Amino acid sequence: MSTVVETEEHQALRSAVAALGKRYGREYLARVAREGGHPDELWADAAKLGYLGVNLPEEYGGGGGGIAELSIVLEELGAAGCPLLMMVVSPAICGTVISRFGTEAQKRTWLPGLADGTRTMAFGITEPDAGSNSHRITTTARRDGDDWVLNGRKVFISGVDIADATLIVSRTEDARTGSLKPCLFIVPRDTPGFSRSLIDMELQAAEKQWELVLDEVRLPADALVGDEDAGLLQLFAGLNPERIMTAAFAIGMGRYALAKAVDYAKTRRVWKEPIGAHQAIAHPLAQSHIELELARLMTRKAAGLYDAGDDMGAGEAANMAKYAAAEACVRAVDQSVHTLGGNGLTREYGLASLITASRVARIAPVSREMILNFVSHQTLGLPKSY
Repeated sequence: MSTVVETEEHQALRSAVAALGKRYGREYLARVAREGGHPDELWADAAKLGYLGVNLPEEYGGGGGGIAELSIVLEELGAAGCPLLMMVVSPAICGTVISRFGTEAQKRTWLPGLADGTRTMAFGITEPDAGSNSHRITTTARRDGDDWVLNGRKVFISGVDIADATLIVSRTEDARTGSLKPCLFIVPRDTPGFSRSLIDMELQAAEKQWELVLDEVRLPADALVGDEDAGLLQLFAGLNPERIMTAAFAIGMGRYALAKAVDYAKTRRVWKEPIGAHQAIAHPLAQSHIELELARLMTRKAAGLYDAGDDMGAGEAANMAKYAAAEACVRAVDQSVHTLGGNGLTREYGLASLITASRVARIAPVSREMILNFVSHQTLGLPKSY
């Protein structure tokens, strides 16, 4: 890749992470998922090398980089077949929100552990009736003396069983207007009234999905992250990195599938030449490569804007990157499976499970239809449909 597009430092980071990913690979992650475990060894090695906290401030044990660097780490692990989903949640969303808006005590308490991998934090926004629509969230927080008391439910929350705490998006009543506004609270895993139940998913992944219930969960005043009056700003400071990291996750998965298909197409012979010599095989794979590269460029743009402090520009680019990467990933996986034919559905080649996994990027953390809504009225100035 041209150094005009990517710096030598970023290229070196890609190479180093790719080498780590190669040591583990798809079979490692598949085995961990089958056994109901977690990718603790890979997480620990990535942390030891400074990759997990590469976006967090140096004064709190991080690498002093940004989402650009963190997205490279996730993409390259994905391209090696072993992406770490909790990277999207713990350092990217929670680490970013705390480093930008947390108190000094919150930063000292959480950031060093998030950076070195010894602590993790989940993120709870999605609700049964509201989805991820922050304007309809019904989880509420009320003041009780110096404490806060939270009530509500969350669904499809990743990694709550292993996370030390969950950053919960709730709403508080504005004393001046009476309307509800979003606020973020750190809820430790064993807090009384904070319970979880496993959601049975077809998707086989190491990171399980959970439904959370908050029943009169009492928290001290310092559980509130940032300013009570800046909740929406703080929320989107976490959601933009989430979209960028989801894009990186999808690009990595697409690259992994495409590499498998290309290797197969070079060596598989049914007639005289390898099947990759036929345009019906070669052209769709070439098209997938182009689409993944285009998505990668938009992801890089979104990360660059975010790291430069342009939240508005990053919001638009992050949504576009996530959309483009998800579409490219789904098509790359589909074409790769098709290239292998029956072999594409065997466990030996490790592609069939990606048919389900690739759909996640289209659905989470926001559907492609909601991104099209965003672009149509925010970018194009068309009237809102909702």
